Amino acid sequence: MRKILFGLFLPLFLFSNEIILGVVPQQSPLKLSKKWLQITKYLSEETGLDIVFKTEKSIPIFEEKLYSGKYDIAYMNPYHFIVAFNTQKYEAFIRAKKNIVGILLSNEKNKFDTIEDLKGKTFLFPAPNAFAATLLPKYELKKKYNFNIDAEAKVLYVNSHDSVYKGVSREIGDFGGGIIRTYNNFIDKNDKEKLRIVYKTNAYPSHPFAYHPRVDINDIEKIKSALLKMPEDLKKLLSIYDFQLTNTQEYDVIKEISIKD
Repeated sequence: MRKILFGLFLPLFLFSNEIILGVVPQQSPLKLSKKWLQITKYLSEETGLDIVFKTEKSIPIFEEKLYSGKYDIAYMNPYHFIVAFNTQKYEAFIRAKKNIVGILLSNEKNKFDTIEDLKGKTFLFPAPNAFAATLLPKYELKKKYNFNIDAEAKVLYVNSHDSVYKGVSREIGDFGGGIIRTYNNFIDKNDKEKLRIVYKTNAYPSHPFAYHPRVDINDIEKIKSALLKMPEDLKKLLSIYDFQLTNTQEYDVIKEISIKD
């Protein structure tokens, strides 16, 4: 069985032959491990490198580790990448071809026909800096409708996309933020049948894989090649239909969005 690391970092020299791949915890660590351990096994076999999957219990913990450079390679949201570049000079190199779109969902008791339907309601989000699930809905509702979710509604952060979907279905929240991919992967039938998508954001470049500058560029080329030719069954695990090359400059559009204004 491949190794999963949670939070503990021993001195780097003990891991000199390992490449730590950090993955943003949009779902629980257990759910992620079932998918990503197969991915790291494939990458290790294809490249000859020892690539180790790592995630965290929550998105804020992941952010803390990422921004202090604890991961050699990381799969993160576009906002995380901008901060990771600024703090540690991570460089983007691969992303899913399909752009990312944020969604707002409601349960059977709520609707979104006008902004008045949102005022005073409870919104669930996975984390403050979840890009498409939190930041984009907040940004677009403010820009398009002059509705400030943080000021005119109640906001709760619940750690994962699945927790958002369950919470909205079970009426812990009236509305919740997510993305199409994790919503499609949400398999709890009793909860899912009570949900409906009431808003979709514009599309933006999807989550990048990015590497820390300490990683040998020859190793990155091997990993890049392996991702581009990843078998269909493994891509399907991630709900990614194809990968494409990217670079840091493609994410300049994220900088131009004044998300927190």
